[in-house]
Amino acid sequence: MRILKILSLLFPIALAASGQSRIVDKVIMIVGDEPILLSDVEESRISYEKRGVIIDNPYSAIPEQIAIQKLFIHQALLDSVEVNDSEISADVNERINTYIEEFGSRQNVEMYAGKSISQLREDLTKRLREENLVQGAQRNLTKGIKVTPAEVREFFRDIPQDSLPMIPTQVELQILTQEPQPTPEEVERVQEQLRDIARRVNAGETSFSAQARAYSQDGSAKNGGELGFTGRGQWVPEFSKVAFSMNEPNKVSRVVKTEFGFHIIQFLERRGDRVNVRHILLKPQIENSEYNRLLLRLDSIGNDIRDGKFTFDAAALALSDDEDTRNNNGLMVNKAQRNTLTSRFKMSELPAELARVVDTLKVGEVSNSFMMDNGKGKTVCAIVCLKNRIPEHRANMTEDFQELKDVVFAHRCDEKIDEWIREKQKTTYIKIDPEWKHRNFKYPGWVKDN
Repeated sequence: MRILKILSLLFPIALAASGQSRIVDKVIMIVGDEPILLSDVEESRISYEKRGVIIDNPYSAIPEQIAIQKLFIHQALLDSVEVNDSEISADVNERINTYIEEFGSRQNVEMYAGKSISQLREDLTKRLREENLVQGAQRNLTKGIKVTPAEVREFFRDIPQDSLPMIPTQVELQILTQEPQPTPEEVERVQEQLRDIARRVNAGETSFSAQARAYSQDGSAKNGGELGFTGRGQWVPEFSKVAFSMNEPNKVSRVVKTEFGFHIIQFLERRGDRVNVRHILLKPQIENSEYNRLLLRLDSIGNDIRDGKFTFDAAALALSDDEDTRNNNGLMVNKAQRNTLTSRFKMSELPAELARVVDTLKVGEVSNSFMMDNGKGKTVCAIVCLKNRIPEHRANMTEDFQELKDVVFAHRCDEKIDEWIREKQKTTYIKIDPEWKHRNFKYPGWVKDN
């Protein structure tokens, strides 16, 4: 049943408790001062099983996974790795709301999970916090790793051709977008609503967090609008300028316009060069007639390009509203790629609406107009030209250097982490139950001669 599949993904711990007869729990390993329980292993095993994930030798692999996580969490605490509790809280709230939508009510969620919403919240918060600590420790461990072109060539020199990674189909695109605009009356309505909220909060008539939960159109609404401690460069300039100019706790700012819409900001606290604020985001509504007007205009532009009246390059430079591509003659740049700029996209890296359009185009063809999410929470109208399609192929140094470099980088990171685990085992107190000593562990250092 679909609901059981969803449940196995969302509530592995609950399924483990409710789907199996109760076992007698015991400590099977201690890493540092952290115990690993038999129930921990069983819960993970059942979670993998419910998801259809096959784990070879689960009673060896799973306790070892948990033990390695304990090592990294301990290292994260030594390294003073910071986690953003506000972001975690917002993530937990979003997940719980998703569960409630999937199951229809809070009561259904609690029934299927076998625990209260507050217990689920506590479990999720603990799990996400540990994941953040592990990731932070691993980033610290691998941040100094660099890969040179010579190392890439050397790494792949003797690898058989059929062992090289497959590179999926990639495309290069030019895009011309136009952003629909709200009426002046709608803009004034939104601004006045925000000004009214600010007046009421500053007068003590209501709380900012309650208003954020009720009205904000940002994901932070579930967390009362709180964004957590953030550096100046992590927000768009207009928002950052106001947020970092505020000093009076709980005071609410004037209305701030950004590319995302209109905001009011409440200052909470400053720590060094970071501040924590709440905000409310409202986006003016766009009339359907405005979308229809732009779609017709873009179809007209596309027809003129096909008729040779002007090029897509010239049209994008003169008419596109997208600042990221306009001055590049509409050419899209793949910002998801690490440490490099490339105009190539895998189809899976494109917004869904754009991928569907591109899939039907021939090289050099200009699409009909369509609507898409611009990645900033706004729906825009667009036409696109397929400049190039690179079919699926085996990676080669000429065309796919960055992909091969990423493979080498990942290999170097794995080597560094592997070496670190082996050394960390030597300096960490580890005690293992005699019945578990003869498991087929990857790292033999769990079993010490003492």
